[in-house]
Formats: sequence, C-alpha cells, structure tokens
Amino acid sequence: KPQLVASNNRFCRFLEEYCPVVTETYYPTIWCWEGRVQTLLRPFITSRPQVQYRNELIKTPDGGQISLDWFDNNDSLYYPDASARPTVLLLPGLTGTSKESYILHMIHQSETLGYRCVVFNNRGIAGEDLLTPRTYCAANTEDLEAVIHHVHSLHPSAPFMAAGVSMGGMLLLNYLGKTGRDTPLMAAAIFSAGWNVFESVESLEKPLNWLLFNYYLTTCLQSSISRHRQMLEKLFDMDLVMKARTIREFDKRFTSVMFGYRTIDDYYEDASPCRKLKSVGIPVLCLNSVDDVFSPGHAIPVETAKQNANVALVLTSCGGHIGFLEGIWPRKCTYMDRVFKQFVQAMFEHGNKIFSM
Repeated sequence: KPQLVASNNRFCRFLEEYCPVVTETYYPTIWCWEGRVQTLLRPFITSRPQVQYRNELIKTPDGGQISLDWFDNNDSLYYPDASARPTVLLLPGLTGTSKESYILHMIHQSETLGYRCVVFNNRGIAGEDLLTPRTYCAANTEDLEAVIHHVHSLHPSAPFMAAGVSMGGMLLLNYLGKTGRDTPLMAAAIFSAGWNVFESVESLEKPLNWLLFNYYLTTCLQSSISRHRQMLEKLFDMDLVMKARTIREFDKRFTSVMFGYRTIDDYYEDASPCRKLKSVGIPVLCLNSVDDVFSPGHAIPVETAKQNANVALVLTSCGGHIGFLEGIWPRKCTYMDRVFKQFVQAMFEHGNKIFSM
C-alpha cells in the first residue's frame, strides 16, 4: 500500500472518500517492477492516445513567446458551456512537450470527464522560435505565472487546476510556494517531482544512473537548444555548453548563468521545491516512488509536508520515475494516470467539501 502523508485529517478523509486509489495497494508489473526498468520502459510500452491540439503562441513581457497546446473538448457532454468547463493546465518534464505519452494519457482521462486541458510547453522546445536568448529553468516561475494569468483571463468562471510532471512538478511547486493562496488555481497534482536538486543530481551521477539517464538527458538538453544556437551565441559559449557530459555541467555552464545565479549551488538551492513547501496555500497531492533515481526516497520532505495542512504525499515503494506501470501488459492506464483522474475529479466536483469533512 502507498504511504499517505498528510497532517490534515480532513484532507485524508477527503482523499479516502473521493480519491480512493491512494489507499489501494499498488501492484507494479511483475516483470519490470524495479524502478530504473520502469523508468526506461514506460515511454516504449505505454500507448499514445490520439489528441488533436489547437496551438496558441502568447507573448511574454520580455519579448519572448510561449507555445500553448489546447485540448478544448468542445464535445464535452458534462460541460457543454465552454465558459464553465473545468480547465487543467499540464506541465511536462525537463525536455518534454505536449507530445509526451504521459501528457496524452492525462488529456485522455480529462476528456472522459468532460474537462478542457492546456499544455504549457517551455520556451523553445515545441518547434517555435526563440525570440530572445532565454529558455527556462525549474526555479524561474515568470513564464508559468504569465500562462496561468492568460488561461484564467480567457475562462475566468471555469474551475482551474494544474498538474506538473517531473521538472514541471518542481516548477509548479516553486510557483505555489511563491504565491501561497494568491493564485487562481484551486488545487494541483504533482508527479515524480525532484524535491532536492542536490540529492537528485548526486543520485544521477552514480555510474549506472549516469550511463542510463544522466548522459542521455544532457544530450536532450543540448539538442533542445542547438536549434537556437544563433540566438543563444549572443550570450553563451555554446561550444563549451555542448561539451557538457552531465546535467550538473550543463546547468553550471548554461542554466545558472542564463538566470543570473552567482553559483550553481545558488541555482540548485532556489530550484529545490522542498524549501518552499511550507508556503503552499492550496490543496496539493504529490505522488512519488521511493525507488525513483531522479528523486531519491530519503530526499522526499516528509516532515515538512506534515507541517502544511494543504499538502498530501502519496509514496509508493515501486514505480520509478514517471513509471507506475501495473498489470501484466501495461500499455494503457498506469497507477499515476488513475491518481490524476480521481484527484482532478475529486477537486472539481467535490472540492468545496475538502476542509469541511
């Protein structure tokens, strides 16, 4: 059974009644239960539901642009009135976009419930041009704030939630820690977030993890900026950046410099959501597996979570990083998908009961 960590008994009772999946025993796929195997296989095993997006490019105050992919769900039977249709903002991982299978599955789950989704693609990775020499990072929430304000201004009467995966979850937590209750979001769901960046990079630098994940992710980061080399060369020694062999080296030469941090440690300190968890002011459900090499179990802030009545952690013993595969042939729904579906439905349809139970 997952460990449910929440200091607020009413939040616990709410989850047990309206999101019972968090109290069920999670049985990982027996032939790939180990965390690293789950992490590696999920992108290849899980299906990719067909989703037709409507793209929107919005301008930012610094002259840049952000690509949003909308799934309007105009055929919604439960919410035919678009102005009142619940909206879920989805934040993919480090180099992820609206095309990731886990995002497509979240949209598929939302479609069956009648909800609208919008995917926040970080700058420069979804095919759009960089208009300024700036990309993104886990600590800087300006672009996310602009997106949340924009989406809310389009549908001010619609209930509004967000869900973030991996780095998207870190960014969302850092935003929530910064804004407290001053947000149009009514709740948030976080999946496989890295809570302490120092612990995450240290885990990823262990020899096997470097071989399986770190080097590949570093090349993905380099690939995501190489298309914008002409723009970025105005500020960076791109030859040096492209020689990085670890995420830490990439962040030291590129990310921390771009966002004005004096040292990489300053950036990693600011990017770690564990530091801001006490300030979260809306209900947040966070799912992690303790065998996730991207977010080691010992770095999950269990004691800090117990100090905030708005926070609930769901910790499984297996599942890896955005894995949570279950069943003999886990092509369709994962445990993570089921948590997402039940929690957003619980909040949109029963959220007013959360602190009155």
